[in-house]
Amino acid sequence: MIVSLVAPRLMVMGGGAVARLGEVLGQLGLAHPLVVTDPFMVSSGLLERALAPLRAAGMAPVVFSDTVPDPTDTVIAAGVEAFRAGRFDCLVGFGGGSPMDTAKAIAILAAAPPLGKMRDFKVPAAANVGAVPIICVPTTAGTGSEATRFTVITDTETDEKMLIAGLGALPLAAVVDHELTFGLPARITADTGIDSLTHALEAFVSAKANPVSDEYARAAMRLIAPNLRKVWANPQDDAAREAMMRGATLAGLAFSNASVALVHGMSRPIGAHFHVPHGLSNAMLLPAVTEFGLEAARGRYAEAARVMGVASAEEGDQAAARRLVEELRALNRDLEVPSPAKWGIDAAKWDGLLPTMARQALASGSPGNNPRVPDATEIEALYRQTYSG
Repeated sequence: MIVSLVAPRLMVMGGGAVARLGEVLGQLGLAHPLVVTDPFMVSSGLLERALAPLRAAGMAPVVFSDTVPDPTDTVIAAGVEAFRAGRFDCLVGFGGGSPMDTAKAIAILAAAPPLGKMRDFKVPAAANVGAVPIICVPTTAGTGSEATRFTVITDTETDEKMLIAGLGALPLAAVVDHELTFGLPARITADTGIDSLTHALEAFVSAKANPVSDEYARAAMRLIAPNLRKVWANPQDDAAREAMMRGATLAGLAFSNASVALVHGMSRPIGAHFHVPHGLSNAMLLPAVTEFGLEAARGRYAEAARVMGVASAEEGDQAAARRLVEELRALNRDLEVPSPAKWGIDAAKWDGLLPTMARQALASGSPGNNPRVPDATEIEALYRQTYSG
């Protein structure tokens, strides 16, 4: 079996690693960064944790901080204008998944012809070329975007969350510092944590899984499963925060090399139409979608349950797989994950958009990686089941 793998060239991980950001750019021969972030990173002062080491290395970083929670093609176009206005040799994505995804998309679109659009690069197109290298510094333990060849951008004309994949989206380097996550609100800690668990689990059961992505996924699940409730209960738990951050990056490596599946395919339309944060929409869907595919990959789901520590080695696959679904439901209860109804989404609007969301989910390609591949009618049924929790 020949396995094709992608990963950043350099990854610096550990508490305080962000202080080495200037050194990392220097090692790579880079000196003129455009730092892509969001308004909260600026107003909270957290951005200074990235800017200070760059300045200390003799660089003069410029900041683009117009990133929005669900990055849009219009924001990317503005970012490309800012990029082209300077003589930048790299993009530094600093923040959660949105700033990192924005930096990736800017690099891809900036390499395109002047009239190019973000939709030109959505899957199944291959976005293999970026204008400059990307360096990612995550501030949440969730998306794993610092290690992946993916970015997700919303088309403002169609309200479609577009999956964009290719080597142009793969960071050249990542600086992964769990100390940047200490101040996260509990809701973001929970949602990004379940997001990373979803990455690992979907990569593990994906039709595109391979022996190496499996190792990444197993390692990620071992780290995330016992520590997510710990960081929810005690945000200052250093060991648990470090485990979550490492697990999120490993989960990113897993799904970057095996792809995600039905949860992500169904999650993106929820985010596009109702502006539910990505990790939260994944969490809403994860138990029902896992149960939907359970019998099609019972052995894999059972192994995942054992790796996560929610089933024993002595239990048979059927019992272990059921324990996995029970654990995912319990995790949502313990971390107070709301259903779409409790989150405030109008039932009539939800029902009216089901055919559109099902069509967009299928068009993303991700449901085709699921152990049990659904049709549009089955996806609509899963959306209905998820609505009330």
